[in-house]
Amino acid sequence: MSNDTLLICKACGTQFDTSDRNVLKNCRICDDPRQFIPPTGQEFTTLAEMKGNYENMMAPDQTNHDIISLWTVPKFAIGQRAFLIKTPHGNVLWDLITYLDDESIRRISEEGGIQAIVISHPHYYTTHSLWAKIFGCPVYLAAEDKEWLCREDPQGRVFVEGNEKEVVKGVTAVKVGGHFPGSLVLHWKDRLFIADSFVTVPSALYHENRLPGTASFSFMWSIPNMIPMPPQDIVNIWKALKPYKFTTTHGAFTGLDVRDSRVKTRLLESAKIAIRAMGYKESQFIEELSE
Repeated sequence: MSNDTLLICKACGTQFDTSDRNVLKNCRICDDPRQFIPPTGQEFTTLAEMKGNYENMMAPDQTNHDIISLWTVPKFAIGQRAFLIKTPHGNVLWDLITYLDDESIRRISEEGGIQAIVISHPHYYTTHSLWAKIFGCPVYLAAEDKEWLCREDPQGRVFVEGNEKEVVKGVTAVKVGGHFPGSLVLHWKDRLFIADSFVTVPSALYHENRLPGTASFSFMWSIPNMIPMPPQDIVNIWKALKPYKFTTTHGAFTGLDVRDSRVKTRLLESAKIAIRAMGYKESQFIEELSE
């Protein structure tokens, strides 16, 4: 069966193992309380139907041209971006967008192709079997989140079992949990690619004269439904990332890049703000944990 005819959820971009609309009535990703069904109801499309109506854009990061953002216009499904990270040891694609066409394949190939794909969590699994097949590379997914796979095709899947996995030299997937049990972030040099594992908030983007108690990140079990993570999950995110150095975070959407030598400290501050807001004003985490 052609990948072009397999059904894709219009709300989240997940591709399924059937072309039969009589068989597939619901998207199990969107039925989960972390996601939602649009008010208009569940709808599906295919790559064949998308072709000619969408295109993928690519743009280098403003401070490092070895990082290239990819996103689809007009916006499709969740609307996240992916990142092509070019390293001397191979190119890594962080997260995925659903749409893939010949022009995107050509442009990515001109950049050296893809040697590894790492996906942060099930909302961005999208068409990963197709990407892996086209570029002949493994796809790294958290073992804890296997149950959310919507295609039986095992093309290139590698399940991250431990707390971290170096996918190519110098590029490490770090398991932080929280949003999903296996939620991942990606560390490379002084960069942290965070997806939805923790969320860049508007007050993160202006750095000057920040008042005490100003958050840079939020910690959400469900982002669209605004359900926060339990305090222990927030603590676990900090514990997982404390050993790593980073001065930039790249969020899931265009414009959500925080560039600040204090960004790691701001992550810790944001974690403490969130936990205090839940009523834990005297917790050991707030009193004792520091850089």
